[in-house]
Amino acid sequence: MGEYKHIKRKRQIDGTLFPVHEFGLNVAEHANRFHKGFPEYKPTPLRQLDMLAKVLHVNKIYLKDESTCFGLNAFKILGSSYAIAKVISQRIGLGMDYLTYDLLVSDDLKHDLGDVTFATATDGNHGRGVAWMANKMNQKCVVYMPRGTAEERLKNIKQLGADARILDMDYDDCVRYCRNQAEENGWILVQDTAWYGYEDIPRWIMQGYTSMIYEAIQQMNGEDITHVFLQAGVGSFAASIAGFFADLYGDDLRPICVILEPNEADCLFRTASVGDGKLHRTEGTMQTMMAGLCCGEPSLLAWDILADYADHFVTVPDECAVEGMRVLANPYGDDPKVISGESGASTTGLLVKLMTDPKLAEMRDSIGLNKDSKIMLFSTEGATDKVNYMKVITGLKD
Repeated sequence: MGEYKHIKRKRQIDGTLFPVHEFGLNVAEHANRFHKGFPEYKPTPLRQLDMLAKVLHVNKIYLKDESTCFGLNAFKILGSSYAIAKVISQRIGLGMDYLTYDLLVSDDLKHDLGDVTFATATDGNHGRGVAWMANKMNQKCVVYMPRGTAEERLKNIKQLGADARILDMDYDDCVRYCRNQAEENGWILVQDTAWYGYEDIPRWIMQGYTSMIYEAIQQMNGEDITHVFLQAGVGSFAASIAGFFADLYGDDLRPICVILEPNEADCLFRTASVGDGKLHRTEGTMQTMMAGLCCGEPSLLAWDILADYADHFVTVPDECAVEGMRVLANPYGDDPKVISGESGASTTGLLVKLMTDPKLAEMRDSIGLNKDSKIMLFSTEGATDKVNYMKVITGLKD
């Protein structure tokens, strides 16, 4: 068994909490209303895994399955579409309530904007969302991808008309390279990580993500949860959901928030462990099959939220993702089958490991998991690398 590391967040001494109203219910409802205007939109399923809950001796397990999101096999389009619309809204001086899908893809808007180029660095899903949106608007898109990127992910982005390429760099260096290229060429950088001086677009991306949790809350019909497990790369997705729950319920009543990262890409875990108020990066080659989580530097904005509203940080080996993928693909009893990729299935794998492995009993007890627990998980992607997915599910080697 690979190593599972855990740290419980320390409360801020002065009790000051980062404001999260920008990711709360009103913003989430607005983002969801925007997404509903797209012809490709339909709510993604909230799976209820009753038999798995019974096997693991917990009360409820809910899984938001994003494999059907906009037909793109991942949730990332929610952030990129909303952020690009916000950029356009500011450029043309028209409020978001009036910036409909029909207007965004219209020849009139294209004429008013002229030719623009959207640029991003990505492990796959985010770049596909940016490329999809640029394609809809008949605009150009440049996408840089890190070494080791699956050819399927590159092909999916190229099919949308983007100038996409794999660089001999890790993800974080790709971000820096893309940033420099965007500045030199006058491109619009649509990056889902924030740093000093670049916070608006990452914030809008995170607000777009809250559309997903708004859907889930509607689908739960008033049912509460006690725990939410969130996978993290730079932390933007995890922080958007953590911020939403904190705003909705308040800090005292919100669900316990568990953040998962790969062992080899554990920048949030390191930042939480050091606890000196600074961001800490992961050094080394960051080898993990969880490509969407393979990020070495935290997002500044995401950390501001997670520092206050994440309760536990856990790092996991690749076997955790394998466990989650196999459990979801081969469900217990009448539970629905879910096709979930390496990053998407990681939190399911962690929950299974926590509830079944005696070696993780201390971690399980610290997190407070028991027979009364009602847990929300997010399968953030389907099988975006089908070759690896089949290897994992079948157990076949190269």
